[in-house]
Amino acid sequence: MRNPLLVADSHLQREGGNDRVIVDVAVGVLLQADGRFLLTSRPPGKVYAGYWEFPGGKLEAGESIEQALHRELQEELGIEIADAALWREQVVDYPHALVRLNFCKISAWHGELQMREGQSFAWQSLPVQVKPVLPGTVPVLAWLAQERQFHGPTHAS
Repeated sequence: MRNPLLVADSHLQREGGNDRVIVDVAVGVLLQADGRFLLTSRPPGKVYAGYWEFPGGKLEAGESIEQALHRELQEELGIEIADAALWREQVVDYPHALVRLNFCKISAWHGELQMREGQSFAWQSLPVQVKPVLPGTVPVLAWLAQERQFHGPTHAS
């Protein structure tokens, strides 16, 4: 499902101007049986370091969304996912890049979480307690709230 463009930090200048290419990113929404979901912090040295997001990464040339997600979650978290079904899509206009976030729900994986990039992790439910939350993560929290008929704020501001 495609959603309207989300502009993050609209007061900041866009790098690359109007001719930016969309960067595809595979994102995993890891769900536990009790409904909690995994958020990880962006590692030091990356754009938006310290912000909380769903884990994933850019697609490499020739990769499918599912292949990228398998690779990224192995590299970042040390886990092997069973499968990844495309759930939702969101294009986000960040100051540093124009990205298409391809969100996949994941309910089965193998291995223990290992934060291989110096990031932190937190299993969360609504409303999430960690902050700040990356702008591209906010719509996902709203989608989860809608599915779960959760009424109220989805995250701390």
